[in-house]
Parts: sequence; C-alpha cells; structure tokens
Amino acid sequence: MNITVLSGGVGGARFTRGLLALLRERLPDGAGGTTAHVTVVANTGDDLWLHGVRVCPDLDTLLYTLGGAVHEEQGWGRRDESRRVSDDLAAYGLGWEWFTLGDLDLATHLARTELLRRGLPLSAVVDRLAQRWRPGVTLLPMTDHEVETHVRTADGLLHFEEWWVRHRAAVPALGFEQVGLQGSSPAPGVLDAIAGADVVVVPPSNPVVSVGTILAVPGVLDALRTTTARVVGVSPVVGGAPVRGMADACLAAIGVETSAIAVARHYGRRAVGGVLDAWLVDTADADAVAPLRAEGWDVAAAGTLMHDVPTTAGIAARALALVGLTP
Repeated sequence: MNITVLSGGVGGARFTRGLLALLRERLPDGAGGTTAHVTVVANTGDDLWLHGVRVCPDLDTLLYTLGGAVHEEQGWGRRDESRRVSDDLAAYGLGWEWFTLGDLDLATHLARTELLRRGLPLSAVVDRLAQRWRPGVTLLPMTDHEVETHVRTADGLLHFEEWWVRHRAAVPALGFEQVGLQGSSPAPGVLDAIAGADVVVVPPSNPVVSVGTILAVPGVLDALRTTTARVVGVSPVVGGAPVRGMADACLAAIGVETSAIAVARHYGRRAVGGVLDAWLVDTADADAVAPLRAEGWDVAAAGTLMHDVPTTAGIAARALALVGLTP
C-alpha cells in the first residue's frame, strides 16, 4: 500500500504520526514498522532566512514529530529546548524577540544551511537530516526552489511568519504572494509519489497557505487531478473554527467562509476539476454531510480532534475507509 500525504506543519505531522501508528498495527513488517509505504510532501512556503540560516518550519515539525523529539505542548520545536544563543543575540540588538530559535533547533538550521551551501538541493538535505530522525516516511519538500509566502496588507508586504507569529494574523490580510513559486518545479519524487499512490491524503492543514501552496507548485495540481489514486481530505475546521492557529484569517483573505462545507467546496471535487474525492468532517459539522453528498461527494462525519496518537490512528482509519482502503 502506497500512501501520499500533502502536509503543512503541526496538523499534518500529528495526522501522519497517527497514520503510521495505524499502519504499524494493521500492516506490520515484523520489525516495528509497516509494510505500507508513506510519502509526505511538505509545504516549504513558510521558509525564511534568519540569522544567516535557512529555517524550514513545516519540514522540521514533521522531522521532530515523527522522530519523537517534538515539544508536544507547542506542537513544534524541540522538547527540552534552551535559548541561550537567541538571548545572547538579543543582547547585541539582533534577532526578533517574537521568533526565537532554540539552541537545539538552531543546530538543525545550521546543518541544513551548511549542506545547502555545499550545493545540495533541499530534497537531498532533507534526506540527510532524515537519516538522523528516521521519521518512518519518505519526506519530500514540495520543491527544491526557494519559495516564501508574503502577506499583502494595507501597509505593504509582510513575510508570512511575521504576520502569523508576531501579529497573530490580526493585521487584515488582503491576499498572499508566494515569491518564487511561478519559477519553481516539484522536487524529485513528488509527482511520482502522487501518480503511484493508492490514496492521497490531505490532512487537517491550513488549506490556504500550507496545502494551497503545495497545490500551486507547477505540475502538482495536474498530477492530483490525473492520478488513479483516490484523494481524501480531513477538514481543518470544526464547528466553524480552525482546529489550530488562525486559518480563519487566511480563509477570510481569499473570500472563503470558515466552515467544513466551504473548505470542501474550496478544494473542489476531482470530478468537476477540483482535487478531492472524499471529505471527512467532524461530528460537530455533521449537517454538512447531506448537502455535500447531494453534490456527489463521498463524505462522512466522525470525531476528528487529534487528542492523542491512538485517537489520531482512528481518524486516519476513518479517512482511508472513506475511499475504500482498509489496512
């Protein structure tokens, strides 16, 4: 069984961790892993240069979460972290107090930057970093090209991380610009992972600036529309609010209501030019099932809050069952 996941940060990482737990239980390889093969295509539109190092928030959240080192309460960064370097930089009047790099996390960024400066493409760098963390998946960046998401505001452009972390998305967004996206191409393996999958999963990640950025890489959308795999999504909205973060501000900026049914229609059904075949909503949004089913969706309602790994494994099982896969 080949499963491809299109992932943002925390939500995508936690879903994938639950998916792997499900597969290890249902399709064990006898050595603690699974006979299934999972490929994760990660958003890199949140990446930025800071203190001379390349920071890749979503890739690192996937590595730390699947590698067992994530700060569980935050959902990102390393556990048992310290910030002596960031504090000392602040003493020199450098850095951003709203975006500090932990000392352990900084080691990852330094390693990545050194490898990039040696001439390795990002996909090869990710493979090198994954040799340490052993995430249990093939982890791919969406592209080897540098892409950075900027937010259009009344006062000009902000890097997405400044808008998201410093301003908590409180500055009204007029739109988003992915700098470098048009000239990019999918990283090696991305299109093959979509074409060769039995199922493609869109986990509960931000539909605008995480999944939306992956889909905007030239070639990815066409690959999704033509793959023989079924494509299932899990709603990131529960009861009219995002499960995590400020995805509602992103949706509002592109004129999409913050609801499970509106996000489904934003993605669209593959049968009519969209990207999904099926959509799993939370039980709080069960009233979306009937109208979406009437439009031709394979849709169901189930508990989708990822409280722990076993619960998330159950959510993954429900999503796969919706497209006829029962590991």
